[in-house]
Amino acid sequence: MARQDSGEPYWRISVDEAKAMLEKGNAVVIDVRRPDEWAAGHVAGAIHIPVDDVLARIDELPEDKDLLFICAAGVRSGLACEMAAAMNLATERLYNIEAGTPAWVDKNYPTERG
Repeated sequence: MARQDSGEPYWRISVDEAKAMLEKGNAVVIDVRRPDEWAAGHVAGAIHIPVDDVLARIDELPEDKDLLFICAAGVRSGLACEMAAAMNLATERLYNIEAGTPAWVDKNYPTERG
């Protein structure tokens, strides 16, 4: 897990690190992909908030858990992390799952469809 030298207000993590954090019970995944991408398969138990809706739905994010944002390749989830930081969410709780949902599914980690 690493913050980038670019001054990003979030941590970059792998799907393996994300799975370990979820297993500890103090984290939640927020999937920021489009509805059709979500329906095709997503992290089991994830919250679905498309990236374009993050600012309007910021109050739906749990205040007592680490927030693990995921998309398909880490770009939209990085943007969502930036939005959350701009809305004054604690940056030490913001994480971008870099490899995205395809990597999660490829590892046969818990996935839901529909």
